[in-house]
Amino acid sequence: MTEVDLGMTALWSLAPLSILTGVAVLIVFRHASDQAAIRRSKSLVFAHLLEFRLFMDEPRLILRAQRDLIVANGRLLKHLMRPVVILLVPMALVLAEMDAFYSRAPLPLRQPAIVTLQVKDTVMPAPSLTVPAGITVETPAVRVLNERQISWRIRPTEASSGVLRFGSAGKVLTKTISAGGGIRYISQTRFGSVGNFLLHPTEWPFSDAGPAWVEVRYPNAVILRLHWLVWFFVISMLSALVLRRRFRVSF
Repeated sequence: MTEVDLGMTALWSLAPLSILTGVAVLIVFRHASDQAAIRRSKSLVFAHLLEFRLFMDEPRLILRAQRDLIVANGRLLKHLMRPVVILLVPMALVLAEMDAFYSRAPLPLRQPAIVTLQVKDTVMPAPSLTVPAGITVETPAVRVLNERQISWRIRPTEASSGVLRFGSAGKVLTKTISAGGGIRYISQTRFGSVGNFLLHPTEWPFSDAGPAWVEVRYPNAVILRLHWLVWFFVISMLSALVLRRRFRVSF
């Protein structure tokens, strides 16, 4: 599948979220760090950098300045560590949720797509696949024994958001699917383990122990030819730099 450019509409929706993230970072740094100590450490770093210009003809003084610069940088990183640790988990969750909106596009209409079920048991019979309205199943289940995978080829004929249903031995497994255009919350893979869910928290893991994962292969998405993370970090960093004096934050 070719990349899909989500265009200016996606950028307009991404920009406020990026700005809010920059503000949230400033608030955490303001209340979770010793701002006076950070400013002192930054001043020491700049002072040791100036020593390189003042004593360029004195090797012993340059070596001492290098040592002091390393120590000052270490202290600065120590003061920055606490807010960074506090932000780590919330930022990971925010990025995972935003990735579901901006990293992939819904299935294009009238184009084939592949649905793959990864099983743990090679003798598991191929389940039946039921698709929502607007999507057709073009092939029967194709099993790849050495990969323990079962795949189907589907084709969306109209814009649709629904659930795929895999039925086997009286049990039904489900997987969300989206087709058409626009910006949508897309979960490419639904996993069968909590560990994988923690890494990709877009769809709850299976309660059944049978499948390892189910995947719908969506096209990758960009925003004005750039990955959404580029826009996100540029906008959030610029907003933090512009507003840091208002929040009296140094980092």
